[in-house]
Amino acid sequence: MPHFDMSRAAVTQHSVDMRQFVDFRLATLPAGMRVVDAYNASGLTFTVLPDRGLDIWLAAYNGQPLTWISQGAPHSPDFGSPWLRLFNGGLLVTCGLRHAGQPETDERTGEVRDLHGDFTRLRAGNLRVQAGWQDDRYVATLTGEVAEAMLFGEQLRLTRTYRMVLGEPWLEIEDVVENLYDTPAPLMLLYHFNFGYPLVQQGVQLYAANSAVLPRDHHAHSGLHAWPLYQSATPRHAEEVFFHQMVVGEDGTALAALAGPDFGVQLEWDTTHAPYLTQWKNYRPGIYVCGVEPGNCVPEGQNRARQTGRLAVLEPGEARRFHSRLTVLPDSDAVASMQRRVEALRTAGTPLPIDLADYKA
Repeated sequence: MPHFDMSRAAVTQHSVDMRQFVDFRLATLPAGMRVVDAYNASGLTFTVLPDRGLDIWLAAYNGQPLTWISQGAPHSPDFGSPWLRLFNGGLLVTCGLRHAGQPETDERTGEVRDLHGDFTRLRAGNLRVQAGWQDDRYVATLTGEVAEAMLFGEQLRLTRTYRMVLGEPWLEIEDVVENLYDTPAPLMLLYHFNFGYPLVQQGVQLYAANSAVLPRDHHAHSGLHAWPLYQSATPRHAEEVFFHQMVVGEDGTALAALAGPDFGVQLEWDTTHAPYLTQWKNYRPGIYVCGVEPGNCVPEGQNRARQTGRLAVLEPGEARRFHSRLTVLPDSDAVASMQRRVEALRTAGTPLPIDLADYKA
């Protein structure tokens, strides 16, 4: 791809409207769903769904898809349909805010919880776009608020901000989750990043700065020896799920990437409140999609998390901040640089103090 000068001096000399180069563009689909198309002359584009938890649907780099999408997506939110019927695919599906994992019935209250919670069915409000120069970098942000609330129940609010910089092939996500009620609330927040063909295919690997990998179940245990490796579409292949103990440097940032020899994507996230990483491998033909999923939990549901002492609780008035960055690795040099960073962290970093001993085979 040709390289163009995207400095402040160059672009302002040629255009008076920066939307030519970077923008968040709000529109409404014929079915009534709102979409926000994020455009960046860096080559990274993505579509945000305000009516589905402000999550990311389509995403591409210079026209190459980064994710998988389901038939008929994006689906309108519907509390009468199960989570899997409404699964859009897409680059990011947020699981939570009170439950991440298989459907379950609460052992104490009898509450019935669907797969991965209610967040993906919730509509965002108070959308706002801001953009402007910060020194020589043009920064654009999209912010919105999503409430997960019920009278005499939880009163949670997530404020999400997407951030991108002109000419730079990455996106940042900053979430602040607040408990606005007078009683504590369980908090399970999992960032279900979904990647598809051609980013994921035979020969691609997951690189993770980790110290241990644990299988979720006996089936995953049978594939534990090949956890970093991905294979081609395979009929009737059951999904495999692995949990990673990450290793971090002094700043507490974790690093993982899906990459081949000359292309990939890299995830970095603040582990202060998100110390876990879940890896989901699904090779079924037609629904070939794999996940790399940071979070403050593993997808095990409230019941097991409570039993093991892993369930996070947000106290009345408390707020927690979550930050992550997804970066495209466009060439072999970028992939090699990522590999060196992963190895450096593995060598000199500190394993996060998480306890998943009950998952050891």
